[in-house]
Amino acid sequence: MAVSTSFAGAKLEALLSRSSSSAATTSSRASSGSCLVGSVRPIRSRRLQIQRGVRCEVAASSDASAAAVQSVASNISALEQLKTSAADRYTKERSSIVVIGLSIHTTPVEMREKLAIPEAEWPRAIEELCGLNHIEEAAVLSTCNRMEIYVVALSQHRGVKEVTEWMSKTSGVPVSELCQHRFLLYNKDATQHLFEVSAGLDSLVLGEGQILAQVKQVVKVGQGVVGFGRNISGLFKHAITVGKRVRTETNIAAGAVSVSSASVELALMKLPAPSHATARMLVIGAGKMGKLVIKHLVAKGCTKMVVVNRTEERVASIREELKGIEIIYKPLTEMLTCAAEADVVFTSTASETPLFFKDDVKELPAVGPETGGLRLFVDISVPRNVGSCVSDVDGARLYNVDDLKEVVAANKEDRIRKAVEAQEIITEESKQFEAWRDSLETVPTIKKLRAYAERIRAAELDKCLSKMGDDISKKTRRAVDDLSRGIVNKLLHGPMQHLRCDGSDSRTLSETLENMHALNRMFSLETEISVLEQKIRAKVEQTRK
Repeated sequence: MAVSTSFAGAKLEALLSRSSSSAATTSSRASSGSCLVGSVRPIRSRRLQIQRGVRCEVAASSDASAAAVQSVASNISALEQLKTSAADRYTKERSSIVVIGLSIHTTPVEMREKLAIPEAEWPRAIEELCGLNHIEEAAVLSTCNRMEIYVVALSQHRGVKEVTEWMSKTSGVPVSELCQHRFLLYNKDATQHLFEVSAGLDSLVLGEGQILAQVKQVVKVGQGVVGFGRNISGLFKHAITVGKRVRTETNIAAGAVSVSSASVELALMKLPAPSHATARMLVIGAGKMGKLVIKHLVAKGCTKMVVVNRTEERVASIREELKGIEIIYKPLTEMLTCAAEADVVFTSTASETPLFFKDDVKELPAVGPETGGLRLFVDISVPRNVGSCVSDVDGARLYNVDDLKEVVAANKEDRIRKAVEAQEIITEESKQFEAWRDSLETVPTIKKLRAYAERIRAAELDKCLSKMGDDISKKTRRAVDDLSRGIVNKLLHGPMQHLRCDGSDSRTLSETLENMHALNRMFSLETEISVLEQKIRAKVEQTRK
């Protein structure tokens, strides 16, 4: 195998080392839970289990320096050793879908904001993750409520180890702290989790629609990115289908609130009721979240507000949409002046550094007694726009996304009932996705069997045509060629049908894999070894780019 001496040696050593280590045990829904009641476990059970922490699987990094100086000959020797000794164990366990996540249910906002990855940096993150030894594909889902990394890993244990170390390196959060708050889900559990996320079942506010848009954005950003491969892109595309179907076929979205609407509800809960119509409202940021805050304020009876934004264009668009509402635009340079004249300040910008600090807020004039004598800061940004030290200022109260739990604690029974309806759809769709993924297992065998048959057909056709002489017509040649193709296709039809495992028939995965292995042996296709070589070569080429 023609590979570079340094990198290929390291990759092969990493892959070979897998044969001597057992794969990490797949976490089950019994421990992580689901979101059903009665016969199905409630969402809360999974969260409680996750909050207890997953034992840190990150061991000390292996020394790869020796591999960096291996020669091409030793690389080939290593591959031969893999073929003869470790290939059977390695290839019998297919690559795993793994999610390494930290969410509002397991991790405080102080840590989530350090781990947050801006959308513009998702492609870079995917490429870096796929540069790790045991990661084939990757995707990043980073929102105000969660930071989740989805990967296809050659080894569960080593893949989790490498991704956790990467997260620690990029965020500055020690591995030990990440292990205390992260949750790990594998294969079917990881699939079901993403489907629940897309359907709004794992959101702080059940059924909220923003998360589905964020899942769609993962697919949009991932298009064309090396590492956003067939398995991961298929998973996220299927999750979008699930999210749409749940919202269409159930009433889960009926009366559902978003983070933005919950922030408005929280502010009104904290204000004296008589001041709801007169409180001076300031919204900083006119993006998607800010626009929703404005709309929900209007829905609650607010007819005048000030909006601070980098440019006026978005504010003008919102003003045009909400006719009859007095929306006053102010630039960011006048933010503190506007805050001095506001009773409630909502912040929802993409700034990676705080906009308000303790000293800024201390200098602001006191608010009137009609609003309770307290200036409210409701910060729904991650990273946060308001420094935590602001909560120490007399006359100010600070709330962030983690405080929204107070709003959504109501209607708990109704939330669980709606989740039951949605879960039936998710279970059905999960089976369909797993069937699709199982069907990918036989693709290499199908390709090799067709190629094997084509080689024989072409060789025998040449013999036949040579015996028929040079004076045969083109029409005859074409007829003979068509005849040979028809015979091959009809002979292959039976074996190909028995390699199908896409949920369209009753054949089980085990039966299909038995058929695949039988064909491999009968025709010496050596699919398992070939797949392994392809994975190694793919990793080599990926890093060279």
